Amino acid sequence: MEYTVKQGDTLAKVANQFGIRPFDLLLFNSHLTSEIDYIYPGQLLHIPARTDNQNAAGSSWEEYGPSDLEKDIPLFRSMGARVEVIGYSVMKKPIYAIVIGSGKKSIFYSAGWHANEWHTTKFLVQFLKECLAAVHKNKKMYGYDVAKWLKEVKLFAVPLVNPDGVELVMQGIYDKHPHYDKVLQINKGMTRFEHWSSNIRGVDLNHQWPAGWEREAEESPQMPWSRHYSGTAPLTEPEAKAVYRLTLRNMFSYVLAFHSQGQVIYWGYRGYEPKESEDMVKRLSLASSYTPVHTADSDGGYKDWFIQETGRPGFTIEVGVGVNPLSNHSYAEIWSNAVMLALEGLTLHTLYNEKSRLP
Repeated sequence: MEYTVKQGDTLAKVANQFGIRPFDLLLFNSHLTSEIDYIYPGQLLHIPARTDNQNAAGSSWEEYGPSDLEKDIPLFRSMGARVEVIGYSVMKKPIYAIVIGSGKKSIFYSAGWHANEWHTTKFLVQFLKECLAAVHKNKKMYGYDVAKWLKEVKLFAVPLVNPDGVELVMQGIYDKHPHYDKVLQINKGMTRFEHWSSNIRGVDLNHQWPAGWEREAEESPQMPWSRHYSGTAPLTEPEAKAVYRLTLRNMFSYVLAFHSQGQVIYWGYRGYEPKESEDMVKRLSLASSYTPVHTADSDGGYKDWFIQETGRPGFTIEVGVGVNPLSNHSYAEIWSNAVMLALEGLTLHTLYNEKSRLP
């Protein structure tokens, strides 16, 4: 049979959909040479019949991007989560906030800031699903009474801050892409994007924040780039603006921003962090085996701005180890370590008497 590639498809996703291996697609499609080849919307693939000795790779081996999140939004609503569109990307993709819990204290988890860090999006989506399932079944999740903690906190989660960039890393660039010429110009004509972490306009969304932005911008590329370009000013990009507005509206008690990679937790920013942050990061470290590090010696990040602006705790968690984008095989390790950290994060409000300078 034949299959027409859709936006957001990858070889691993298509193979899993039909219960075959990515390798089988290579055998039946001579234009494909490697399991890391891009496939583009409108392209035809020949799909071999599944045999009894073939096993689908399974969802734990697949990439996860904006089209996958779109498919999961109805599921989240059916499980009782509140779903908000907090803004739109450069390419007008919705940026979703998923809200679970009913507590008085609001906390914030975010992921998918950098294009080649899609594992963090997949992790946060799975975490939310399992939390909701544990509540519905009235069961503990790895020893944590999730239902109890979600009566004390309200968790806001933005699993995919940078949908355009993540899709670029997964599917590459193609003739009908609306930013085809600009992306190739930024990438100096190269058509592989594993190294790309910026949004589709070549702006790093975690260098966009008014906390030492000028210092960071001086030491970063001076034009749109695949990574580290801070933009012409803070908060120029619609994705960053969406998170900024969400933060101002909800007065979060603390925030956790998931990135990759390094298995470390950054918890301070130039001494603006409250004293409780150190006890909080110790708890996160014990839950995950990740190493606490006071500062990354950089500026302009979301966590940096949140700490400086509010005087409240903020944490950047670098999941996994290797070179971004981490391989699909890395996900098992990411989940097994980071899920305990994320669960512990639901309990940290017990350590902190919040103050705020937010208006």
